[in-house]
Amino acid sequence: MSTPCAIPPCVLIADDQPDLLDALQLLLKADGIQMETVTSPEAALAAVGTRPYDLLLMDLNYTGDTTSGREGIDLLARVQAIDGLLPVVVMTGWGSVDLAVESMRRGVRDFVQKPWDNHQLLATLRTEIERGRERRQAWSAEQHELGEARRIQCKLLPAALPPLDGWAIASSWQPAAGVGGDCFDAIAFAPTRVAISIADVVGKGIPAALLMSNLQAAVRAFATDGASPDGLCQQVNRILCGNIAEGRFISFVYCVVDSARGTLTYANAGHFPPMLVRADGRVERLAAGGPVLGVIADASYVHGTVPVGRGDRVVLFTDGITEARDGDDQEFGEDRLLDLIVRHRTCSAADLQAHLVGAVAAFADRGLQDDATLIVLASQ
Repeated sequence: MSTPCAIPPCVLIADDQPDLLDALQLLLKADGIQMETVTSPEAALAAVGTRPYDLLLMDLNYTGDTTSGREGIDLLARVQAIDGLLPVVVMTGWGSVDLAVESMRRGVRDFVQKPWDNHQLLATLRTEIERGRERRQAWSAEQHELGEARRIQCKLLPAALPPLDGWAIASSWQPAAGVGGDCFDAIAFAPTRVAISIADVVGKGIPAALLMSNLQAAVRAFATDGASPDGLCQQVNRILCGNIAEGRFISFVYCVVDSARGTLTYANAGHFPPMLVRADGRVERLAAGGPVLGVIADASYVHGTVPVGRGDRVVLFTDGITEARDGDDQEFGEDRLLDLIVRHRTCSAADLQAHLVGAVAAFADRGLQDDATLIVLASQ
């Protein structure tokens, strides 16, 4: 039984010297390497954007800049923005130690000075092509694992928020790295009693997601209709302290809304205090509780109870919301978030949640740097 041949490598060559391109074509073809050629930085960028190549062999000097290599250095940065896994080998007839060092610092895999030695050039290309394929395969496997982890994590979050008489609840969960350490939950005890929790695990990625799943399992185990928020925090904290890795911790809020009694009872374990905005615009922060979870095994917690009624809005959030940054590296901040809640406090839960998330997204033009979760409760 015959086995299929490996796909021959394809190299993109960016150089504006026709004689050089002809020589490289003969050399690479004889070695079984396919090649495509471009003669300008703009054409190189267009080609890289159309398909994944096995390697880019590029000149550092073009007709617009024949000695400094700056045009090639600028091209390198733009290529990496399009395909960060593409191996790049640079060549120049005006090579210098400083230029070689700068190229390598910017991610170039190797450096070739014209005229080249055919044997050495082919060996360099073969080595970097093989390493590049290995990196792409590893990246593909990692993305597959992250995709599976994200699907599992999404299933652990509530598929739908439970109804609560006289209230509406809306949520947003945006992990920064596919999977993350933010989580939230909603547990209905009765049509008039619903527990809401939100948590932020220090760190990102799969380790944080695994710790998040442990937290969520512990919360669901202890969250009964008779459990007080402070008692639940103490029980969950003891469980986590026996299993959490050193240097890890979790900030957490657990609250129970009782629409029949018109109360919200909560405990805050080192989390950003949720914002309670009254119908008339007055603001309260829900800070009563204790330290973060997973650090002090015998930590004690207290609970707070506040009256809630028609027109009130409660917003719970993680630091990915308030610490989102704009292009000037300025934070979105709690003051900005609170101002938006006050100004839009007459909106429904869904509309207020959309206003807040949209404002954060517009502000953070470089994308979110951390997991971001937001929950809005609106008394109708």
